[in-house]
Amino acid sequence: MIMLFIPIGITVHLAEKIGKIIDKNVPFGEVLLYFLDFTIYFAHLLFPLFLFLSVIWFTSKLANNTEIVAFLSSGVSFSRFLRPYIIGASIVAVFSILLGLYLAPNASKGFNDFQYKYLKGRKEVNKNVLKQINDHDIIYVSNFDPKTKTGRNFTLEHFNRGKMSFKISADRIHFIDKDSTYRLNNYVKRKIKESNDILEVTRRKDTLFSFDLEDLTPEEYIAETLRYTELVHFIDREEKRGSSNIGRYKLELYRKWSLPVSVFILTIIAVAVSSRKRRGGMGVNLAFGICIAMVFVFFDKIFGTLASQSDFSPLLAVWFPNIIFGIIAIILLINAKR
Repeated sequence: MIMLFIPIGITVHLAEKIGKIIDKNVPFGEVLLYFLDFTIYFAHLLFPLFLFLSVIWFTSKLANNTEIVAFLSSGVSFSRFLRPYIIGASIVAVFSILLGLYLAPNASKGFNDFQYKYLKGRKEVNKNVLKQINDHDIIYVSNFDPKTKTGRNFTLEHFNRGKMSFKISADRIHFIDKDSTYRLNNYVKRKIKESNDILEVTRRKDTLFSFDLEDLTPEEYIAETLRYTELVHFIDREEKRGSSNIGRYKLELYRKWSLPVSVFILTIIAVAVSSRKRRGGMGVNLAFGICIAMVFVFFDKIFGTLASQSDFSPLLAVWFPNIIFGIIAIILLINAKR
């Protein structure tokens, strides 16, 4: 199923973006790596749905050929019939865990880097990143390019006892890997005094800051590019800073474990729905399965948005679709056994 649908997705995506790729003379090697990352990124994103549809297709074939009736008529229980599906789902779930913890973050980073560097216009890159990095400092950049590690219209405001004590601004901020410093162009530092402010102005200044490069990265980008242990440490640090984007980060963390569980739930639903021979054949089962899949995606997106944009619990948002569909799976399984 994945090998059938991913080439279609690549073809559609390439047809949409080919103009920008040609205009910017993107090296062929980078394009190949981008579509490899694209494949892993979207395969991981749609993994449970591909599994769900493939199980429905396979089981419907068995049902239409009356093989399931013969199997159960020989005295084998439905639970025994279900066992190979559970074993298969376990293998897929382990692969899904490895994909989510290690491969998908790297692919997501490559995918997003390419998008920001070549495919997104200036308006799309503009993310207006605003963060409080500790009890005293707030940083802002109008846009940030993760590929070049460069931000525009940078400001840092330092507060002491609720009052601003100084403000640093620059037209451009660039991170230098060699010595882990930041280079500021058109640097201005205003020290605020009771009577007169003190200005320090220079064309270029290399300096150190207490924040990390990830603090300048758009939150929807950084959360999905970190491996599990890195993401745990990142969330812990952001919680201590009082970040307002904790819900978004935790959502990505919890999804790494909820996805493998959804593999089992959707497998059981698919077997229960398609194990009975129907008058409409495989088409009816597939149509019913696609409807269930769309409802599952709907629940996942709605509660994910609630968790990232409000105080709704990220843990509940991630697991609520699994809880609802887990109950549906149990009901359908009981009816299928009957």
